Amino acid sequence: MYKNQVAEAMSSTTTTPVVAGKGSSGNLSSNKVAGGSKEGNLPEKKFRAGAISATVWLNKGQPINGEPTEYRSISIERNYTNKEGKWQSTNSLRVNDLPKASVVLNKAYEFLVFKEQDLFASS
Repeated sequence: MYKNQVAEAMSSTTTTPVVAGKGSSGNLSSNKVAGGSKEGNLPEKKFRAGAISATVWLNKGQPINGEPTEYRSISIERNYTNKEGKWQSTNSLRVNDLPKASVVLNKAYEFLVFKEQDLFASS
């Protein structure tokens, strides 16, 4: 049964381009502030399999030495409807969510590996 769940998850995995300044629900997030300057992390890519999604975030920082730096991180979430029918999200996964979580995390990892190879190839 596990193989069938993974095959189903892989066939239904989609990628979602993420618009800077928009959260996963489409609402404006705190990525933009007055005056057009940016703060916080920017979503770069979202991978979805059913209700499970993994988002790749582009983080910008400035370490102690003062040189700006970029690094990426991944968040995972499950979307569901509550008793009132309103869409919610959580970072807690159920056992049946794990095959789809594995697929979206592997897709996110693949995206990061290819992105890193592109960086080294262009240098």
